[in-house]
Amino acid sequence: MATQRVEALLERTEPSFLKSCNTTDLQETGEGEIMVPYLMDCRRKQKQAFNQLCVADDMIQLLAGLESVDQLLKEPCPPKPGNEARSAWKALKAEYKEKVQEVEELIGDLQTRMEQLQQKRNKLENLLVTLHIKKEECKEKERITAKRNQRTEKQIVFELEESIQAAQNTMSMCDMQLAKLDNEVEKLQTRVSDWRLLRDGLQTLVTGTVKKSQFSLLSSSPSKLSFELLPHAAEKALEPLHVSATITSADEYHLQVFQGTAGLIEEVMNGPLRELSTTLVQLIEKYLSQGEMLSEIQALHYRFAIDWCPAKKHLIFLKSASTVCHLRVEEGYPSHGQALLLSVKKDGCALDITNLQPPVPQPALKDWLEFLSSNPNI
Repeated sequence: MATQRVEALLERTEPSFLKSCNTTDLQETGEGEIMVPYLMDCRRKQKQAFNQLCVADDMIQLLAGLESVDQLLKEPCPPKPGNEARSAWKALKAEYKEKVQEVEELIGDLQTRMEQLQQKRNKLENLLVTLHIKKEECKEKERITAKRNQRTEKQIVFELEESIQAAQNTMSMCDMQLAKLDNEVEKLQTRVSDWRLLRDGLQTLVTGTVKKSQFSLLSSSPSKLSFELLPHAAEKALEPLHVSATITSADEYHLQVFQGTAGLIEEVMNGPLRELSTTLVQLIEKYLSQGEMLSEIQALHYRFAIDWCPAKKHLIFLKSASTVCHLRVEEGYPSHGQALLLSVKKDGCALDITNLQPPVPQPALKDWLEFLSSNPNI
């Protein structure tokens, strides 16, 4: 019953006194002249509502303790209501003032910082203005530099055009001189042809007097000859050199040298037919210049399983199916160069050849092969 009475009492109280102060819309306007009176009026209304609530609370407590209506009439007048609530209100008011003071101090600090920020902002604006001025100056300098470079490029292009024109004139003069020289060269070539005919005749006579070699004809046809050159001028006998000569319809020769067991590099030589005898003499001289080395290699073919690579001057010795030795012959061997062991491979793996050396100073190919074939460690 007491709760229902309190609710009825609150309903009869003026609703405007109990309504909370909503200041959101006024704060958004930002007008201080309107906010201050409005907030003061709200505070006054809150005080009136608080007093009414205190009275209502005391009335509720009094009515809750009464057992009948007669007791209400007999009871003395209660003390001034709201003392405890007023004390709590004053405490809250004091706390509110303290917080307000703290807020005012924070506002002062904030204003100081705002002033500092404003000063820094002014400095930044000044710096931006200065930067803009410098930027415009740089742009102006770039435009001036671009114009200067453009003038320089035009001057360079003009000079290049003049140089090209002068070069073209010079080339025209050179073409005229070249035409004159071509005519002179044709005349000289005619004279050279005459001298070549005379030289070929002399070469034929010289070839007839050369007794360094003979030849053995193997086969012949209207356009191809196969023969062996048999050199006898070397101190040691050499294997015959197998040569094939093909004569073309344009009076030119095509000479094929086969290596065989001779030890020379297989090569093909071409040239005019009248120079064939000269080429053969040069081939024999080349073969004889390496006669001592080649005769030694040819003799070793009958004793050891070797393979000679004349292009690299390498000698491959197959000691067994799993052991392969590689030797190299220096230029001028045997009078000036030496025979050196490059590697020994057994079952595909390279062996250490540091201590492998025949017991003779400056060993020849024969010494190396005899040493490798008799060495039990290989």
